Amino acid sequence: MSSKWPLLPILFFGMLLGFFTSSVKANSVEEVLCLAENIYFEARSESTAGQIAVALVTLNRVEHPKFPDTVCGVVKQTKYYPSGRIDLHSCQFSWYCDGKSDAITEDCFDDILLLASVMLGWESTDVTDGALWYHSKKVKPDWADHYVQTVSIDNHIFYKPLD
Repeated sequence: MSSKWPLLPILFFGMLLGFFTSSVKANSVEEVLCLAENIYFEARSESTAGQIAVALVTLNRVEHPKFPDTVCGVVKQTKYYPSGRIDLHSCQFSWYCDGKSDAITEDCFDDILLLASVMLGWESTDVTDGALWYHSKKVKPDWADHYVQTVSIDNHIFYKPLD
């Protein structure tokens, strides 16, 4: 069974400092689940800071006019063929359309669900400085040259628009 203890200091001090709001209660279960799945599949092996950064990119996209205005919309954003099938090369987050199983198999998901709930009420500093994109340090995508690198956390590099 997964332990919540590593996240308790973040939650406790965050609540004391007013980083979180009552909006956590107002978020739908579906939105929490979509954010948790994105954190899980993109950053489950990262530190809490790395997981927060991935969550922040997702939430930054929700607030940006060029992306869908819901967490689930952002996470599942892709192009579809006329047949209704997903274009496997157009997903915003590779795990969503990589053809692999999206089954949750690790106990860390309990902690990630808690983190996702907290992040939906996050009103603190954005450690990514408004990043809308990131990639693994293992790759160097062509698109990265068109954006400003904001921060590197764990195994990801984060970017925001040039302007």
